[in-house]
Amino acid sequence: MLISPHEFDPLAIVVDWLDACRLGDLHALVDMYDERATVECGCDGVTLIGRASIAAYWGPQLAMACPTAFAMDDLTLTADGVCLDYRNYEGDPVRVLFRFTPSGEIHHTECVAISQRSAA
Repeated sequence: MLISPHEFDPLAIVVDWLDACRLGDLHALVDMYDERATVECGCDGVTLIGRASIAAYWGPQLAMACPTAFAMDDLTLTADGVCLDYRNYEGDPVRVLFRFTPSGEIHHTECVAISQRSAA
């Protein structure tokens, strides 16, 4: 079976994203995002637009990651993307929702601490 060049595996992209975080590979991480990607972080209360601001945000977090950071707790395909529960750079549980461009780049992420989500 031939796979169209426009098809991609969103679960694999999220696993690669988590691996880049775990390895502290800022370049690989940022390259997964569309040039105009948006990151909404409910944990820190920031909204980022574009690769440069995403790199500026993630660089210090990757550098300060604790030993339990970036462990996967759950990964689910959703109707419009992927939902990932994982441990952030401090080891705290976080849920992030990923949406993608048609070519498989990350277009939008939205994260929230799981304790915040549960309280809502």
